[in-house]
Amino acid sequence: MTDPSSQKQVHTSVLLQQAIEGLNISAGGIFVDATVGSAGHSLAVCRAFGSSVRLIGLDADPERVRASGEVLKSAGCNAEVVHENFRNIDQVLLKLKVTSASAILFDLGLNSEQLGPTGRGFSFRYDEPLIMTFTQPTQETLTAREIVNQFDEEAIANIIYQNGEERYSRRIARAIVERRKIQPIETTAELAKIVAESVPRAYAHGRINPATKTFQALRIAVNDELNALSEGIAKSFTLLSSGGRLAVISFHSLEDRIVKQFFKSQAVAGLGNLITKKPLTPSLTETNENPRSRSAKLRIIEKI
Repeated sequence: MTDPSSQKQVHTSVLLQQAIEGLNISAGGIFVDATVGSAGHSLAVCRAFGSSVRLIGLDADPERVRASGEVLKSAGCNAEVVHENFRNIDQVLLKLKVTSASAILFDLGLNSEQLGPTGRGFSFRYDEPLIMTFTQPTQETLTAREIVNQFDEEAIANIIYQNGEERYSRRIARAIVERRKIQPIETTAELAKIVAESVPRAYAHGRINPATKTFQALRIAVNDELNALSEGIAKSFTLLSSGGRLAVISFHSLEDRIVKQFFKSQAVAGLGNLITKKPLTPSLTETNENPRSRSAKLRIIEKI
């Protein structure tokens, strides 16, 4: 149910200065923002380098493409913003006749605007249809509604456990299957209530909402996010020019593990230098000002 006291969230880019400085951007380069979102990082690059750096942005969410394009245009930035999933970054650059990039950034955090009322059900704070797709769904598109109403109990439990690292995944899956026998589960509010009622009372009243990990897990499954990340960073590293840098900001252990292992493999193979031996994390000041940043980790690699 929508919280009447809530206001539209303003997105704050996490680890903004650390990411921009770590990418070692310079005049004449090509910067690719693989998750342009609300254009926070792209806007910072534009303000710092102007037209001396070619700026290309991607996003899987058409609404974010439209909004970020307007933000960058109003700021006088000559940016090319494309509606595409970053797993297809190679196709985007090919169409733009770009053979290599000097700096590529992935900011994997869900945009604050996506956690507001979108009509697609990313957040349990708003009573919306269970969709959770970044793009507008078609009849063939997998949605969260399809998962909770049509997948078997074991499949649901596995999704919630593997994508959300939720310890009560089996209890939640069992409750979902029992509830849908009565009637289909249609909205975020219904699902959040089922989750809250299926877990232990102490867990339901813990530091985070008990539905947080379940919603994360369903969104990851719907958008195939982990496979997309693996493909996207591998293609991005290949597309880097010699001395170019790839930076990734992740927000949970599943993402960070993929990034860490890929970066390490490139370093061991002698193809890249780890600029960050350990991930950079937000300062206490940043986490106080933006609590959502507390789990962020920034890793950077330079192509040899």
